[in-house]
Amino acid sequence: MRHPRLLAQSRLDTPLGPVTLAASATGLAGLWFDAQRHHPGPLELPLDPAHPLLAQAAAELAAYFRGEATGFSVPLDAEGTPFQRAVWDQLRAIAAGTTTSYGEIARRVGRPSAVRAVGAAVGRNPLSIVVPCHRVIGGGGALTGYAGGLDRKQALLALERGAAR
Repeated sequence: MRHPRLLAQSRLDTPLGPVTLAASATGLAGLWFDAQRHHPGPLELPLDPAHPLLAQAAAELAAYFRGEATGFSVPLDAEGTPFQRAVWDQLRAIAAGTTTSYGEIARRVGRPSAVRAVGAAVGRNPLSIVVPCHRVIGGGGALTGYAGGLDRKQALLALERGAAR
């Protein structure tokens, strides 16, 4: 698929399966697990793992999976609506090793009754792991949907709980 604003992509093997990373001129624009819901499909972009943003993201992901880092500093350039971006900004504020609810995110973006819309925005997050949508759980503490699969959500939370100690 053509994505005019994207410049390069790379593929990376992670402990939770392969991912595709995509960069724009200003930041990391995508990080998707294979077969993830809302994956854009094959990208018609040059494979360039040496692209500075992609190389930085790969190095930071490797440190994250080794338990040596809990956050990311690679510049981000996710494309979304103003509401989606507000939700994704709130996701980045959730500390590693902790969780919050969809209802709490709705309150934080000033739309307390928009819990379902928050859930949809969380599900459309194009930057898995880096924008930590896996840290959002149901109001009763239940692990709920994750576009990359609940097994990955559980593994990411367990990894972060170990690294946060």
